[in-house]
Amino acid sequence: MHNVVIVGSGCAGLTAAIYTARANLKPLVLDGHEPGGQLSLTTHVENFPGFPDGIMGPELIENMRKQAQKFGAEFKAGAVTEVDLTQRPFKITAGKDVYEAKSLIVAAGASARLLGLPGERELIGRGLSTCATCDGYFFRGKPIAVVGGGDSAMEEANFLSRYASRVYLIHRREEFRASKIMIDRAKANEKVEFVVPYVVEEILAPEKVVTGVRLRNVKTGEKRDIPLDGVFVAIGHDPNSTAFRGKLETDENGYIVPKHGSLTTVPGVFVAGDVQDHRYRQAVTAAGSGCMAALDAEKFLEEHKD
Repeated sequence: MHNVVIVGSGCAGLTAAIYTARANLKPLVLDGHEPGGQLSLTTHVENFPGFPDGIMGPELIENMRKQAQKFGAEFKAGAVTEVDLTQRPFKITAGKDVYEAKSLIVAAGASARLLGLPGERELIGRGLSTCATCDGYFFRGKPIAVVGGGDSAMEEANFLSRYASRVYLIHRREEFRASKIMIDRAKANEKVEFVVPYVVEEILAPEKVVTGVRLRNVKTGEKRDIPLDGVFVAIGHDPNSTAFRGKLETDENGYIVPKHGSLTTVPGVFVAGDVQDHRYRQAVTAAGSGCMAALDAEKFLEEHKD
């Protein structure tokens, strides 16, 4: 029987682990789908407070993990496949293992959708990114591409034009899901060039660093290569909430809906990080919400000593 089980080991889960461990609650952390979360796939992090020279994403995660372990947090590998939240103690299934918990913190994160191209994941941090706010600064004066057709793609193209010499906005259709105001804003930006209707057939990276993209025109089949230094994939995120759907309130995209800070529709279950945040998605906001969930869980356990 665990006082607290934390699902996820990114910024939110690890911060929650540090706080609950310091409160002597001996939390159990289940690593989840992507151990370390999206930061473990990032290279240089320059916007996390306290690191004037920046820090490598995996190093930041490893530091947080050691900090949680130092205070008594326990870690187990595995992704949650089933939960029973109908009564306390809650039952959490990860593979063949079943854990019982007096309280639960869901910090399972969200996974950025990728294009599904061979070798794509290996290029993250080597010219391929899923976060303009995180990585735009590294492409000062360089040509880049944004792939996508929604509001986030338009927003990222405009944001990245502050740094890049040229932004190619690549979309497979001539129509966009984005709102008219966002499309007009991107079209009015002289640094943004719309490239439609094209799909990315290959990310060119002969030395395992992005040097360009090979495109195919959806209508004519014509191939086109564009030399560039960075590719930003902006086709959305999927919250890792499958095991909790129908058991906790989620929105139409599957994000868990928080109530009053980190509380959920089930007393004793708390939520933190990108699994409930489709707007900010930053390491520091994830860490902040992990702290909130930990404090809420600690208060809940204090009030339900049974």
